[in-house]
Amino acid sequence: MKKQEFAKLVDCHLLYCPLKFSAENVDVSIRASGVEPAEMEVDMNKRYVVRLSAEEREQLKTLVSKGKAAAYKIKHAHILLMADADGPAWTDERIAEGFSVHSKTVGNVRERFVLQGLEEALNRKKRATPARQKILDGAKEARVIALACSQAPPGRTRWSLRLLADTLVELHVVDGISYETVRRTLKKTSSSRTCVSAGAFRPSKTRRS
Repeated sequence: MKKQEFAKLVDCHLLYCPLKFSAENVDVSIRASGVEPAEMEVDMNKRYVVRLSAEEREQLKTLVSKGKAAAYKIKHAHILLMADADGPAWTDERIAEGFSVHSKTVGNVRERFVLQGLEEALNRKKRATPARQKILDGAKEARVIALACSQAPPGRTRWSLRLLADTLVELHVVDGISYETVRRTLKKTSSSRTCVSAGAFRPSKTRRS
């Protein structure tokens, strides 16, 4: 590609690329990165272009060389270093292959760097929605155990998992709960064993394959 054509392509991409190139300084800028022009992989379709400052580049190199950070942070540091448009300028696909990550991960790291800064790019992407809240806290688990250890309703010889789940809803302990959640709650407590020995509750047997 001629230098004049390359300069025009970069000018069209200035919305996401704050550093202006000209035909005269294209070769100088590329060679200053330490990468030969033939090896430079310029992806003009990138929306979020990583351009590291000297301070950021040094910080990332230190993080990688020490190797004391979380594995995902070190991997994100590698991604930013290799995606640096003023450095190796690797494509997402080449970075993904080189560091065993998905190309979408590379794109996400680049996007967070441009929009939110270095620290956010190094860390994992925050959940868009909060983690699902537990149905049963400590107090409600105690209610489940107490109910399972109590006398079964009239006409029933013992509590079943489904009956316990339905009764917990009727008593307004929870708005809704599956019998599987009840089973797991009783299984992880030693109190449920006392209930079994007393004959108040007996978990259903799981069929072995």
